[in-house]
This record gives sequence, structure tokens and C-alpha cells, in this order.
Amino acid sequence: MNVLLLGSGGREHALAWKLSQSSRLGTLYAAPGNPGIAAHATLVPLDATDHAAVVAFARAQDIGLVVIGPEAPLVDGLADSLRDAGIPVFGPGKAAAQLEGSKGFTKDLCARAAIPTAGYFRCTTREAADNALATTFSYPVVIKADGLAAGKGVTIAYSRDEAAAALDALFAEPGDVVIEEFLDGEEASLFVLTDGTTLMPFGSAQDHKRVGEGDTGPNTGGMGAYSPAPVLTPTLESQAIDEIVAPTVKAMAEDGTPFVGVLYAGLMLTSSGPKLIEYNARFGDPETQVVLMRFQGDLVEVLLAVAKGRLGELPPPAFAPETAMTVVVAAKGYPGTPAKGGTIRGLDAAAATGATVFHAGTRQEGETVVASGGRVLAVTAMAPDIASAQAAAYRAVDAIDYADGFCRRDIGWRELAR
Repeated sequence: MNVLLLGSGGREHALAWKLSQSSRLGTLYAAPGNPGIAAHATLVPLDATDHAAVVAFARAQDIGLVVIGPEAPLVDGLADSLRDAGIPVFGPGKAAAQLEGSKGFTKDLCARAAIPTAGYFRCTTREAADNALATTFSYPVVIKADGLAAGKGVTIAYSRDEAAAALDALFAEPGDVVIEEFLDGEEASLFVLTDGTTLMPFGSAQDHKRVGEGDTGPNTGGMGAYSPAPVLTPTLESQAIDEIVAPTVKAMAEDGTPFVGVLYAGLMLTSSGPKLIEYNARFGDPETQVVLMRFQGDLVEVLLAVAKGRLGELPPPAFAPETAMTVVVAAKGYPGTPAKGGTIRGLDAAAATGATVFHAGTRQEGETVVASGGRVLAVTAMAPDIASAQAAAYRAVDAIDYADGFCRRDIGWRELAR
């Protein structure tokens, strides 16, 4: 069966790497892809915003499954266009993708379905936001852009001045703002596949959002991750599914907008149990790299079952017991304006250590790979425990020659401290 994968980042490289191992795969196409994905797929110059072109390509190449990697095409309704054309697709339609596309939509759904989450207020004006801060919230407080922000539209404000600066920045652009109660606890990520009815837990991870070591500095799209997340115990995972994910899937189905794809639940593990921070409507980045490193099944088979509403026919997924860790190598300046065009050498040397190097923001210039984004590489290793996985990942990082790059040296620090 031919498969089309849409996207160009580290998440999509990990998906391509795993999809290419399937015994069911004919030809894997990727659009637009990147130099790492090119090792597993035929790259095609498709624009995901051109729905008609994507549908036409899928028909011409007899595509049996389309996998949409990033969030923007999902929020734009590409999955609907493909389904309307009779093409199986992994990913939610536009209405269901609002779970990521609008934080206010998700908070309102949580309120209706009694899903545990932080208290919140949706603000359409600066005046309303200032009033909510003055009358409803204490500090610290969380201030978020309502729409897509590539994982970076979140500020934890510890003072009125910090809150004002965050609101200044957010209201400078069109869109609403969500103010939330600050939740105290430890974060964990839970992945659950669903065809709109059946739920399949699909691994846990812990991400490292802040750019600086010790979780300092501004938020990023993610500087590293590891899987599994032992802090999300089997009991807590079951509780999160029963109280958060399952009611969400039920509510979406009852609203006539069933969610088909992967729900990535960002959780805060509080003293009163797991609470939802937010949803992603697609695989996370860089969590996908570590979850798929451990997944031992046929990814084409599983994603196709989701797309065709047959997830209940499959057995539970199998994961390796080892720990997988990924360290993101980013370009200097990230998460601000990253340095672009820097030459990357030593990729073969890194792979020779036993690690897998997923390309996140690279392009090919002749025989040379150069940086083309903020997060450039996701260097991933698997080992029997977190300490050895960390050592293996940094061994591979140190084999890479990229003068414009930097990384956090403490990925996994919370679990190692335990």
C-alpha cells in the first residue's frame, strides 16, 4: 500500500522512519520532507494548503493512507477534504482539530464535560483580560494565545508587570487570549490513538519546554524528551484516560465531530490527580521520536485502523521496556531568530554510536546538509535505563560538528534526580 506523509520536521522524520519498516508499505511519499526523510521516502513538492493538489496526487499515486504530521493542515481542514474524496487519512477534521486550534474551545469543552483542568477565563479584549487578572486570578498565572503558537505562545507570569508584557505581545496580534490558574505539579505527556470510538493508549513521555538548563528561560517547541515517563504511573495513566481523554472523545462524538487520530494530552500531575493542561491534535515533537523508538508494532497497520474505524480489531500496542531519549540540537538564537545556513557535519559519526539522528530543520545543499530552522536535529538513543539513554544520546550529540548549534545538557534531569 502506498502512503503519503505530510510535513518536514523531526516528528515527520520519526514517522517516516517507522512507517518505512512496515511490511504493508509499497511506496512512501513525503511532502515536502527533509534530507533525513529522503532516506526513507520519495520526496514530492506538494503544498498542504492546496487541498485539491493533495487529493489529486493521492488519487494519481493510488495512496491508501495519508498521514498528516503538523497541526496547521489539520486546523485548515485538509483531513476533511481527503475524507470527502474517499481517501483514508490519519488525523482529525477541522472541527475536531479545534482541540488544538483553540485553547478556549478545549477549556469550554472541559467545563461542559467536567474534565479536570485549570480554572480559566477567555478574553477577547485587553480590558477584559486586565479585569480578570485584577479580580479572578492570583500570581503566578498562565497566559496563552488562544490559537496555534508552535508551542511557544505561553507565559507563566509571576507579577503584574510580567502579565502586562505578555498581554501586550498577544494582543498586538489578532486573536483571543486565555488566562489560566497556575497548576502546581509535574508535567507528563500521554498519547492516545482513537478512531472516534475506541481508545488505544500509545505511550507516555516527558518533554523539556524551556530553552535553558534546569527548565529556565522562554518556552520552546521542545528541547528534548524521554519515554516512558515513570512519573505517569499505570494508575495515574488509567485515571487520566478515564477522567480526561475518554470524556473528551465521547463529547466530540456526541457533538457530531468525532476525533480521529492521536490525542496528545499534556497533563499536570497535581496533588489531587491529573489535570489537562492542553491537547495537541497530532503527534508531539520531539515526543514522537522517543515514543516511536520504543514502539514495536507495524505503524502503517495501526494508523490505517484508526483511519478506517477499525482500531477495536487490533491488540494493545507493544513497546520496548527500555528508555528512549532525544536531545534537540537547535540553532543559536532559538526560540528567537535562529541562525540559518550553518553547515552540519558528523551525522554518520553520530549514527555510528548507535543513535538515530532525526532531521528537524535541515536542507540539502549539494552534498552538504545545512540548518534551515530553529530546532535542527533530534538526536535519539535507547538504552536499558534513563542514565544510560542520556549518556548514549549525548555521545551522539558530541559526534556532530555544527558550530551554530546548541543543546541542553540536562535532558532527563528530573527522572535522574529521583
